[in-house]
Amino acid sequence: MPMPDADQQAMLAAPSPQVILHAIAHPLRRKILGWLKDAIRYFPQQVYGREFGVCAGQIVLRCGLAQSTVSQHLAVLKKAALIEEHKIGPVHFFTRNEVTLQRFTHQLTGLLANPLIATIHQTDEHLPA
Repeated sequence: MPMPDADQQAMLAAPSPQVILHAIAHPLRRKILGWLKDAIRYFPQQVYGREFGVCAGQIVLRCGLAQSTVSQHLAVLKKAALIEEHKIGPVHFFTRNEVTLQRFTHQLTGLLANPLIATIHQTDEHLPA
């Protein structure tokens, strides 16, 4: 059996649209994605360089919530592959995963353009083999 190429492997490892929809359902998680898109504007005080992304501490400060609460939101975004985490020493940096975001946007556009087809595929997934 041939090995899947890199694109096929990425599709197999990609989170389901339901996981992504759950992740973006919360307004704070949508804000975090927006802030990370324009990190220079929203995190101008970051002491570290920007090559690895925005450090978790800056996101916590911007949210104004407990570190544990923000960490839970970041974990949901990470599980949905909407953000990537880079750990350098004790510091955790986050960036948007533009590949996943673009793939999801494409999927959502297709689902909305063809809702009947999406319903048929969803129903097929629940049928016994």
